[in-house]
Amino acid sequence: MSGDRHHAEELREEAAGVLAPSGLRLAPDKTRVVHIDEGFDFLGHHIRRLRKRGTSKYYVYTKPSKKAVQTVKDKVSAKTHRSTRNQDPAELILSLNRMLRGWANYFRHGVSKAIFNAIDAFTWGRLMRWIRRKYAGKARLGMSEFRRRFCDRGWRIAYQGVAFTGTSSVSVKRYRYRGGNIATPLTPNPAAADS
Repeated sequence: MSGDRHHAEELREEAAGVLAPSGLRLAPDKTRVVHIDEGFDFLGHHIRRLRKRGTSKYYVYTKPSKKAVQTVKDKVSAKTHRSTRNQDPAELILSLNRMLRGWANYFRHGVSKAIFNAIDAFTWGRLMRWIRRKYAGKARLGMSEFRRRFCDRGWRIAYQGVAFTGTSSVSVKRYRYRGGNIATPLTPNPAAADS
């Protein structure tokens, strides 16, 4: 959209007027006017305009917000806490796969691949430490022994036929660019101007 801050302030007042008959209102502490270059969080997504690397063109990017990433990391930490070592590793891996797949499906339409990889690496590390501590006998379970017993393909963790897939099982599908096909409220309608 184009316009200045006062245009956005007027639209906010107009939106509040449209919502009022429905019994809805804008929360003043949650509603703010920001420039798209500053970015903002909405429904777990961080939306911001950035310059595309290697070009002079600017695009609007959507990715998971820092709060959303921290929330899923906290859930992984809770599932791999030392108090959960009594459960079967296959059950834990299935539970982590379901949770991470659901989370990734929600965020798959943005610029999320690097964040997905970071969450998978974090979860792999937590799961590896959980397994090594669960099966530590008189001596610590070494990494070569861990890989031989609990990894199937390379360093992918698997136990009794259940493999850790995490967010990598979800493909990132970005929305296609529609450009000028979407009319904005500030763009005058040429048909209305002629009459």
